[in-house]
Amino acid sequence: MVNMNKIRFEELNCSKEIKKAVKDMGFEEATPIQTLAIPLVLDGKDVVGQAQTGTGKTAAFGIPAIDMIDPNENVTQALILCPTRELAVQVAEELAKLAKYKRGITTLPVFGGQPIDRQIKRLKKGVQIVIGTPGRVMDHMRRKTLKLDNLKMMILDEADEMLNMGFREDIETILESIGEDRQTLLFSATMPKAIMNIIHKYQKNPEIVKIIHKELTTPNIEQVYLEVKEKDKVEVLTRLIDMYSPKLSLVFCNTKKKVDEITDLLQFRGYASDKIHGDMKQSLRINVMNKFKRGDIEVLVATDVAARGIDIDDIECVFNFDMPSHEEYYVHRIGRTGRAGRTGKAFTFVSGRDFYLLRNVMKYTKKKIKKHDIPTISDIEAIRTDIFLKKVKDKINEGKLDKYIKIVENSFEDDFSSIEIAAALLKMEIEIKDAKEIDLMPEKRRRGTGAEEGMVRMFINIGKDKKIKPKDVVGAIAGETSISGKRIGDIDIFDNYTFVEIPEEYAEEVLSIMAKNTIKGNKINIEPAKGKNKKRGQKTNKRRKVKKVKRK
Repeated sequence: MVNMNKIRFEELNCSKEIKKAVKDMGFEEATPIQTLAIPLVLDGKDVVGQAQTGTGKTAAFGIPAIDMIDPNENVTQALILCPTRELAVQVAEELAKLAKYKRGITTLPVFGGQPIDRQIKRLKKGVQIVIGTPGRVMDHMRRKTLKLDNLKMMILDEADEMLNMGFREDIETILESIGEDRQTLLFSATMPKAIMNIIHKYQKNPEIVKIIHKELTTPNIEQVYLEVKEKDKVEVLTRLIDMYSPKLSLVFCNTKKKVDEITDLLQFRGYASDKIHGDMKQSLRINVMNKFKRGDIEVLVATDVAARGIDIDDIECVFNFDMPSHEEYYVHRIGRTGRAGRTGKAFTFVSGRDFYLLRNVMKYTKKKIKKHDIPTISDIEAIRTDIFLKKVKDKINEGKLDKYIKIVENSFEDDFSSIEIAAALLKMEIEIKDAKEIDLMPEKRRRGTGAEEGMVRMFINIGKDKKIKPKDVVGAIAGETSISGKRIGDIDIFDNYTFVEIPEEYAEEVLSIMAKNTIKGNKINIEPAKGKNKKRGQKTNKRRKVKKVKRK
């Protein structure tokens, strides 16, 4: 068990090409898991890494994997197993960035829900690093389109999640089918007995690295997310600033180009804003920071690396305009607010595949991040009205208004009543001009199916007659879609059909992808359950025993 300080990437014993790629990605310091695991892997040792999601495990195995690949051998030399297609794609994308300057290295994610012919075509051309879900990897092995005779490194990523999804048999089948002369790496957040069995059976004297971390977020930071289309992000950002009127706020973007764009748009709309990023001269960055500390700049737009030196207690809001690529970056970002006993707010904009990263953040921080509705014009006007009227009442209570009463009386005489004058001043203060229309994306509610709140009940046309078990249903759905196995709800298995509950937000994705897939080799038909199906299931339950699990 280790708790240690980070070191800079340039101090690690990896190639200059990797160091250059890491610098391009904006990372300067290695995380503890990277600091400890990379040297061991480069030494050729089997490694077990226990660390939470978001601690940089991908680079911990990706950097040495890329370094040990022989670009002159156009065969599969490293195989990475992931529990879901989303993670497989995420790992493949990060490895591609790390291998940016290493010529001749190719990577390929393989997973269900994508035409297998396209994957076969790529594999035939030669791929050195394959990243895939267990089911699709085994499919390619059976077809002999994935040959592992020259495999040097086998990596199990999120091993505990794969076991939770029922992939243990698949994992062991894959491990037993490849040669013993290989390096095996296993990364997992937890170490249940089943994981220990795999370690003892398939690894050779592994070095075990366990990383612990302290409390990640403080309770005085209110964390929320907003589901926002990319084109609406600037409009939503300005509405939130108008709504909460923070004294100082930080807006985080993932790239320097985006920082430039957002700063220009905010300044054009009249917000006291400026920017800092790595391409700016140090003297200019210091000047901007001094203005921010004085309050001359109210909104500062920044990249993660550029914002590391910010230590200001008065920052009231942090906006994640772009979802951070690493969970640790999320923690660093929101930690800029809620300091010195103060309260703070952290808003995260989420769209499309960002939901996978958001779930990783919640798992990593062990905090529930609630959804925040996109503010409407009426919401902002109501807040502004309350703030303005409070200021007016405070001024009235202060007294000393005689001078101003005379100015109003002399300027307006009997043309307007005092109520009309007050109403005009209120309108001038809260009026919002040129606000864009935003699609608020109302949630589609599917009622009457008997599912739990926030869940949708699905009907699948196979059951015990095809020897289907709960783990088969969980593994098939979680392996092919972006949903985690832990999010899948009740599973009722009958003789020739099955019901499964899915979180509402994943319903369309599950219907679309699973309609083209199989469960345990059986082609399936999946559709939303009708309202009467829950009752039918309950009645049938009384007549005979039914395979049922409750997943939380």
